Amino acid sequence: MLKVNNLSLRFNTRTLFENVNIEFKDDNCYGIIGANGAGKSTFLKILSGEIESTTGEVILGKDQRLSVLKQNHNEYDNYTVIDTVIMGNSKLYDIMKEKDNLYMKVDFTNEDGIRAAALEEEFASLGGWQAESDAAILLSGLGIKNELHNCMMSELKDTDKVKVLLASALFGEPDILLLDEPTNGLDAKSIFWLEEFLINFKNTVLVVSHDRHFLNKVCTHMLDIDYEKITLFAGNYDFWYQSSELIQKQMKESNKKKEEKIKELEDFIRRFSANASKSKQATSRKKSLEKIVLDDIKPSSRKYPYINFEFDKNVGKEVISLEKINYSIDGKEIIKDLSMTIFPSDKIALIGNNEIAKTAFLQILSGEIQPDSGSIKIGSNVKISYFAKNHAKYFEKDTNMVDWLKQYSDNKDDSFIRGFLGRMLFSGEETLKKVNVLSGGEKVRCMFSKMMLEKGNVLLFNEPTNHLDIESITSLNEGLKRFNGVLVYATFDQELIETVSNRLIEFKNDGKVRDKQISYEEYLEKFGLDE
Repeated sequence: MLKVNNLSLRFNTRTLFENVNIEFKDDNCYGIIGANGAGKSTFLKILSGEIESTTGEVILGKDQRLSVLKQNHNEYDNYTVIDTVIMGNSKLYDIMKEKDNLYMKVDFTNEDGIRAAALEEEFASLGGWQAESDAAILLSGLGIKNELHNCMMSELKDTDKVKVLLASALFGEPDILLLDEPTNGLDAKSIFWLEEFLINFKNTVLVVSHDRHFLNKVCTHMLDIDYEKITLFAGNYDFWYQSSELIQKQMKESNKKKEEKIKELEDFIRRFSANASKSKQATSRKKSLEKIVLDDIKPSSRKYPYINFEFDKNVGKEVISLEKINYSIDGKEIIKDLSMTIFPSDKIALIGNNEIAKTAFLQILSGEIQPDSGSIKIGSNVKISYFAKNHAKYFEKDTNMVDWLKQYSDNKDDSFIRGFLGRMLFSGEETLKKVNVLSGGEKVRCMFSKMMLEKGNVLLFNEPTNHLDIESITSLNEGLKRFNGVLVYATFDQELIETVSNRLIEFKNDGKVRDKQISYEEYLEKFGLDE
């Protein structure tokens, strides 16, 4: 059991949430959503005891264990992978180490024997004898190969460290599981495994994530941090989205009707309050007027940029043709004998774990790099606009956002550029901010602005959702659904793949390419994904 009573959090004059009262129950997964800075991660830190709330209390059931996904990837560099996972249950790990130290003593005493017996009993009750095999099962499920299980954490790649820390959080069936962005850094296969784990997990889970498909798959409830409060919704992310939109619409319509009634009553009172024959009616309407209370509709902290890609000319019958393309990096073949044609109706999602091959493919299409051999034919009227995974080179100059965006616009008028930036949530003095100090998310929105002004009829994207909040991802998703041109994009965002693509190209780790015109769900059922 986990409860919060009258929980509030304030920073100086700013209130994040006030008087929150929620009881979290077993066999439920609560997704925590809200705008950037709304307090999602902070709420988890309050629950874990890492920081204190301004008012209220957090109540955890007696003898219940709370587990948190660690964010410092280097914290356990001096431990083995298996030990790091078992440390997720600190009580079990401490018993295991104390027991091992006792048995290593040269002068083992009777008191040591009594203590060891007590530790053995507690060790067994906590599932200690299965600890290593349980940890190995979690690691294997997340794609950590057996030969890495006894390596030091310092020897692992960052992507593998993320998986080990996640396994540590999941280890030992904690009563309460707190996960902050657990899908970050995970490949699609690991995300699918985690989804199934959480669906079958019988205790309480609270999770912060910007992955809409993940929230839809695992969540039974949503916690929405907005309007200086935390509101509990039953259902997954899509249900929350529809419900919250409907609630706001109903409140606005209700207020509109009330305002019309207020105007009608005020008009009557103004016209007839001095009329003796109708004074009683005027008085009655004054009383009716006093009873009408407008709903208090506070502005949401959520902001959705308006992302809409347009173009002037349609492409021809064949957009891009590739014939026997080969490309190598440092002598290693990345793309081998690749031949394909991209057609005007194509919305192609590049999938699979071979990120180097996907990036190279997009770079070749964009003209950023040339293949070692083979030919590329670009069709008539094709205008390509490219979003690179690493776009740092665009933001090296010490220039403000208005001047930066002007260089990509035919219309050089300041008011036009500022208006365009306003659609992307940059307003007022913010538009004079230097582009070389922008955050990752701000740079991505600037790149979208650049692409919209370029009016390409062939859009190439390499991981466009990186650094974005869930609102910006939703806006991008809607913008790409509306786009009538050709689209080729690499992403791990399953919602973006499922709702936009009509063709899938998987770049496999063995160098092979699989090209299918089916839905992502059908693809996974038929082929699965590369290891």
